[in-house]
Amino acid sequence: MAETNRFMDLALAEARLAASRGEIPVGAVLVLDGEVIASAGNRTRELNDITAHAEIEVIREASRMIGDERLPGADLYVTLEPCTMCAAAISFARLRRLYYGAEDPKGGGVDNGVRFFSQPTCHHAPEVYSGFSAQAAADILKQFFAGKR
Repeated sequence: MAETNRFMDLALAEARLAASRGEIPVGAVLVLDGEVIASAGNRTRELNDITAHAEIEVIREASRMIGDERLPGADLYVTLEPCTMCAAAISFARLRRLYYGAEDPKGGGVDNGVRFFSQPTCHHAPEVYSGFSAQAAADILKQFFAGKR
């Protein structure tokens, strides 16, 4: 449990950095064999790339580092329930586990929306654990959007 909290704290720090850049504050950390191998926050605005979600960014970085598009022993920690695009990337990368903080009833694709991992067309579903640091993750999002209104 302490490891999970430590990695989620790193993801929350990435979310705060994303907010400071004007990005929607979502952060992610990818862990392999107990070591962080990639961390990122959303970069869609900075890169003018709608696919530059935190989850996609850490999968890209880790895949480059390891030299393989498949990351079967890796665990992903992300502050917000992944969208359908990110859920598909998680599946295609063959990640072992997904830990996420806040649920996303409007845009989530794991426990809300299309529930990607439950679809018969999903070839690989990671173990999913939700609710880690959910309040802290939700608070970062609420503060960010309150500042926009």
